[in-house]
Amino acid sequence: MGSLKIMRMLSGLVLAAGAVLTVPPAAAESPDRPAPPAEFTSDWHDPVTAAPPVTTPGTRTCEVVLAAARFRDFTPYQGNYTPPKKCGTRWNKVVLRLEGAVEGRQYDRLGHLSVGGVEILRTSTPQPSPEGITWSVEKDVTRYRDVLVRPGPVEMLIGNVVNETYTGVLDVRVTLVFHTAEGRVRPAEDTPDRVLPLTGGTLTTPRNSERVLAEVYATGSGGGCEEYWYLTVPEPAPYSCRAADGPHREVRVSVDGRLAGIAAPFPTVWTGGWSNPFLWYVTPGPRAFDVQPLVYDLTPFAALLNDGRPHRVEVTVAGVPAGTTGWSVPANVLLWQDEGSRVVTGGLDRHEETVPRGSSVHTPADGGASDRVDTGAEHRLTVAGHLNTSHGRVVTTVDRSVAHTSVHRWGAGENPDAFTGRWTDRETVTTGRTVTRADRTYTMDGETTIGAGDRLRTVLTLGDRADVRVLRDGRRVSWSRLDDTWSGDATYTTGVPRDQRHAVGTTRERYRLYGSGGCWDRSLTSVQGTLTEDRRRC
Repeated sequence: MGSLKIMRMLSGLVLAAGAVLTVPPAAAESPDRPAPPAEFTSDWHDPVTAAPPVTTPGTRTCEVVLAAARFRDFTPYQGNYTPPKKCGTRWNKVVLRLEGAVEGRQYDRLGHLSVGGVEILRTSTPQPSPEGITWSVEKDVTRYRDVLVRPGPVEMLIGNVVNETYTGVLDVRVTLVFHTAEGRVRPAEDTPDRVLPLTGGTLTTPRNSERVLAEVYATGSGGGCEEYWYLTVPEPAPYSCRAADGPHREVRVSVDGRLAGIAAPFPTVWTGGWSNPFLWYVTPGPRAFDVQPLVYDLTPFAALLNDGRPHRVEVTVAGVPAGTTGWSVPANVLLWQDEGSRVVTGGLDRHEETVPRGSSVHTPADGGASDRVDTGAEHRLTVAGHLNTSHGRVVTTVDRSVAHTSVHRWGAGENPDAFTGRWTDRETVTTGRTVTRADRTYTMDGETTIGAGDRLRTVLTLGDRADVRVLRDGRRVSWSRLDDTWSGDATYTTGVPRDQRHAVGTTRERYRLYGSGGCWDRSLTSVQGTLTEDRRRC
């Protein structure tokens, strides 16, 4: 679709701010869906994901434009945010919506947006068709209420390069839609009292803090080897991306030099990943458009942080070779305060850490065999602390373990290049009588080959799974189960102009989310850039 069509579509999207840009359910069963072409053309379906929209209460709304910019270089958009007067500050939900358009030729780009110094969105962009595409991202940002109730500066950047070859200018508009609490609709519950950006590596908390969470928008990106950190191999294996200790990465938070939290990073594949953009044109991989932060419960350290002095809080990525760039780890700290206390005291009662165990073993090619790297790693941290609050003594225990196993095989000239990996991140938080258990599993299984006629083929499957249970006095009070599975198979001719690639490809995504909060089950299939299936089962 050309420029005029893009502008018309964006105009319609602006009028429908807060709506969900998805194919209507009736269309999913429509027998008149267009048949896919024999190969990719110069135009394809706009990007779409199977993830659910943000649920909203159907109450009165107010909309604020947060940012509007055309990104063509690395100049950030800077503006000012003012809360909507007509909707007050009693909100049930606040929804961020990004709407974008781009045409021509362009790489995928990473972007971020902050309000009052607090990052509230990290995203990446799709790669455009010559005729142009539009896309959207929707995110629940209610937890940033503390930032949104007051005016503040806005900064957004999607770093881009535009020249004679890469012509795509990223036209982006971001809005906030405030859904009021009125009638039987109550204000959002359990939002933090304060949200502070972690700047300069130091943190000073209110002295009556009784719950402390940190969130880290950790991304390996930038075009270097850390963008594909899971494919790095130990020295001296003969592969283009090497790291002394292999591909294991772990995102750690420390307080005053003491380990306070661990997490497995999500192996995000951006929309140019695995040397095959035809995999991602219509259906991006899990989390590519909405990078979710890693969350750490630092409540056992609250008493230490409540002494009124600045404390050193640092985020590091273990496994990255010294001197290597490519990771971004902006962080926010979310705080809940005890209204009945001026100062909450307590102590750190337990700190147990296993010695991080890991190995990455290279087996050289022998005869007709491929080079191979087998990696395994695991680490566990348990911390506990107590707080003397106005409602009694509260003990919080956080037990978290991360593990990683993978096998990487490649042939001469890195053809073929195959990888199978699995990451687990298991966490149990016990606060008084309430226990929250979260089991997260991320998977990747793929291979890229270059065959006769320089035909490059990539076959890949990605998985994002999570089971969360909340128990009180041993009884389950809520639960959820996520299974987001993406798969793709695409082939094109390398080393030739775009119109001579004769690309073919099929991608599928099924996003299933079940639990006490309801059910969402949506499947998407695209063939040669045409959406051939959009099915909903709930």
